[in-house]
Amino acid sequence: MKVSIHYFTAHYCLGVYAAAAILAGCGGGQASTVANLVPPQSQITRAGVPACPNVARGRIQCLALIQSPSGISPAVAGWAPGDFQARYKLPSVTKGSGQIVALVDAYDNPNVASDLATYRNEFGLGTAKFFKYNQKGRQSNYPSGNMNWGVEIDLDTEMVSATCPLCTIYLVEANSNEASDLEAAEAEAVKLGAHIVSNGWVCYGTASCGNDSGFDKPGVEYLAASGDDGLGVGFPAGLADVAAIGGTVLSKNGSQYSEMAWSGGGGGCATGIKKPKWQHDKICSGRALADASAVATGVAEYDSYRYGGWLMAGGTSVSAPLLAGAFGLAGNATHQKGGRTFWESKHHKDLYDVCAGSCLFSTYSYAGGWGSPNGIGAL
Repeated sequence: MKVSIHYFTAHYCLGVYAAAAILAGCGGGQASTVANLVPPQSQITRAGVPACPNVARGRIQCLALIQSPSGISPAVAGWAPGDFQARYKLPSVTKGSGQIVALVDAYDNPNVASDLATYRNEFGLGTAKFFKYNQKGRQSNYPSGNMNWGVEIDLDTEMVSATCPLCTIYLVEANSNEASDLEAAEAEAVKLGAHIVSNGWVCYGTASCGNDSGFDKPGVEYLAASGDDGLGVGFPAGLADVAAIGGTVLSKNGSQYSEMAWSGGGGGCATGIKKPKWQHDKICSGRALADASAVATGVAEYDSYRYGGWLMAGGTSVSAPLLAGAFGLAGNATHQKGGRTFWESKHHKDLYDVCAGSCLFSTYSYAGGWGSPNGIGAL
C-alpha cells in the first residue's frame, strides 16, 4: 500500500547549545583523545552541508551532513568508536559475532571496502566481515557510482562498525534513489538473511514515497533515520513497523559524557498513520516519532571517493546505523518490532534522558524519542 505521511508542527525538545556542545575525539585505538573542535553554529544545528543536496520534497535523499569546520584533513577529528562504546556502555568487544546488519543505500561507492578498512584500522576495530550486493543480491554488476550517496554509504558502514565491530555487514546498493529500487534492495537485504536493516535516507513531505509492506517482514528490525530538517515526518521513519531514530548532540567533560536532543533531528506526529497500539500518549493522534536517538553531530568519517580523506559528519544517518550496530550486540532483533521496545516503560531505565527538561511527556521528545542507549537492555 502506498503511504502518504501528513504531519503537523508542534513544540518539541529543541535543545540549547553552549559553545562547548561539540567536542571531537581524535586519534587511533578504541578510546579517543578528546579535544575542543567546535563547528560553526549553523553546522551544529539543521544546516550543515547535505551530502545529497537539491533534492525536491517528495523525492528520496540521503541524510549525511558534512560538518567539517575547515574542510577535509589528513588528521582525524570527530567522535570515535571508543566514545560511542563508552557513552552507551556497549559490549562491543565481546558481542555481535554472527549478527548480520544490512544497510540499504542508492547507487555505488566503489571505494567503500577500502574506506571501511581505513576507518577500522585507524580505530583498532580489526578486519570487517563486509559484503556488498546489488539490489538483486549479486556481488557484481553494481549500480553506477554516485559521490553524494558515496558519503552516505561510507558513513553507514563505518557507524555500524563503530558500535558492533564483530557484526557482519551487508551493503545492498539500489540502482537509483527511486522508491521502487530502494524497496527492491530492502527486500533483498532480508532475503540475504539480515534481521537488522538500517536506512539513512528519507522522503519528506506528503507525497506517496513508497510501500509500507516493504518494511514489515516479521523477525526483522527495521531502523530509519528520522530526518535532518527539524520537526516533520518522512518515509520510511514514519511507518509503524520501523524504529525511527532521532539525533543527539554529545559532549564530554573530563571522562563524563552527556547528551541532549539535536534540534535538526526529525520527528513529530504522523497523522496519516494509524496510531500503533503500543503508543499510549495523548499528544499525537497518529504515529509519534522519533522512538529513540543517538549521536548525530561531529563524528569522524573517512571518505576517499568524494572527499579524499577524513571529515566530520552528522545527521540522523549517523544515529540509525549506530543503533543498528547496538541491536546487533543485543542479538535479539528477531523478537523486536520497530520502535515498540522503546515505548515499553520497563525499558526506560535503559535509556538516557536527552530532553534536558523540555519533554512532551515523561522523558519523551519528538527530536530524541525516549532517549539514547544506556547499555543494551532496551534493545
